[in-house]
Amino acid sequence: MLKNVHVAEKYDTSVWPLGFLRWALVVIFLWFGCMKFTSYEAHGISSFIVHSPIMGWLNTLFGVQGASDVIGFLELSTAAALILGAFVPIFSALGAAMSCATYIVTLTFMFSTPGVTAAPLGGFPWLSGDVGQFLLKDLVLLAASACLLMKSIQLAPSGAPDAAAMSR
Repeated sequence: MLKNVHVAEKYDTSVWPLGFLRWALVVIFLWFGCMKFTSYEAHGISSFIVHSPIMGWLNTLFGVQGASDVIGFLELSTAAALILGAFVPIFSALGAAMSCATYIVTLTFMFSTPGVTAAPLGGFPWLSGDVGQFLLKDLVLLAASACLLMKSIQLAPSGAPDAAAMSR
């Protein structure tokens, strides 16, 4: 059915280290996802959410804690898809795509959240330590997610083993 979808780290044995990326992302999504259900985290991310043109509606519709709960549910769902993706090819692609979407959205906070740049240093390109540098790390998480996604949906070269056989 979906012959071009693979478990990323099993499709090509030269890229088995992708498994490290998968499980590192799982830990991050589990940890951060669980934290979203706490008042501490809900208030911690509120300034990112309220200033975001993509996610600002969450606080309006659900309130601070409700918005954080929705995000937590999405992050835990991403972790679940990544875990299943270690065994089921379609979830390998789905989890990696969900992870990419997460980090694309959080990187947009660089442009919408006050305090991202260090004003005492003249602003851009100097990033503040508490907001700007915190967000910048999502660039490498996006790269890890994109690597996993690209290997999950890589087209099989002619003569390559069937994807179903590779996922066993």
